[in-house]
Amino acid sequence: MPKPRRHSAAKAVGNTPLLWLDDPFQDSGTGFWAKLEGFNPGGIKDRPALYMVDRARERGDLPEGAMIVESTSGTLGLGLVLAGIEHGHPVSLVTDPGMEPIVHRMLLAHGARVDVVHEPHPTGGWQQARRDRVAELLAANPGAWCPDQYNNPDNVAAYAGLAEELANQMDRVDILVCSVGTGGHSAGVFRVLSSHFPHLRMVGVDTIGSTIFGQPASTRLMRGLGSSIYPRNVAYHAFDEVHWVAPAEAVWTCRRLAATHHATGGWSVGAVALVAAWVARTHGPDVRVAAIFPDGPHRYFDTVYNDEYCARHDLLTAPPPAAPDVIGHPAERVVRRWTRCRVVVDPAQRTESKP
Repeated sequence: MPKPRRHSAAKAVGNTPLLWLDDPFQDSGTGFWAKLEGFNPGGIKDRPALYMVDRARERGDLPEGAMIVESTSGTLGLGLVLAGIEHGHPVSLVTDPGMEPIVHRMLLAHGARVDVVHEPHPTGGWQQARRDRVAELLAANPGAWCPDQYNNPDNVAAYAGLAEELANQMDRVDILVCSVGTGGHSAGVFRVLSSHFPHLRMVGVDTIGSTIFGQPASTRLMRGLGSSIYPRNVAYHAFDEVHWVAPAEAVWTCRRLAATHHATGGWSVGAVALVAAWVARTHGPDVRVAAIFPDGPHRYFDTVYNDEYCARHDLLTAPPPAAPDVIGHPAERVVRRWTRCRVVVDPAQRTESKP
């Protein structure tokens, strides 16, 4: 088996910086620490892409030179093309029309095949439509392998390094704020970080229209967080509470971060920063809050940072409210704006935690 390249972009993955952000929205004297995963070559999912491929190769699930096939909205795809180049695997990615043009072009430039589905699944939305196409490609390419990021436990284990970095960079973390999509980084970071800080609490950040925490599925503008299916990697028991954030609220926050701290990113970063600032503000300066920023701003120049796009989708509105709306249970009503809930529900199991 050929050895990985001694000099490659894969060596740049990890050891990302930590940045202190004073409350970007109010002069509250509080703030939070942001783990800037956008400093990885392709973003946070470089970590699981490389890890899942490495483990699959070790087990023999991914034969030498075999094709990697996966569904992606973009970030994992960037990580998989890095892993493909590193180990000599062709990569075939399935996406949908919502993928940003720059990501589509960069995936092609990195040698990936990009297959676009054009109709959402009647109940599972774009994600299920993509997964159905992945199944077709796997059947048509004997020996091909799919990481199955939504359900692969290696997607969780891959974030042990990120957790150890946080533990080394901070002498204490009281509350961790994470966006949730496949569930990988929230579950993986919490599992390891809580072994260092047993009192750790975690706040999940989702998008309106996502089914992950028990809201009904609807069309979602934000990408990178949320889901229209139920990923098995979500560690529901670990969350103390969940917040849903709307696209306009995430856009305003991204732009505010850019103007005040020169640190920003995409949809997930805006949503996480909005919630993390509120958590820090309401808990006071003695509580240490860490937030994970999954990526940087570069892939969002056609969306979050495009005035025409934002105006077309009515995203250039007033600043978000100073505090979230509150519901007592995810089934109480459909949320349309930033909303908080202390009852965490696994919709697939109908179980609840932390009332």
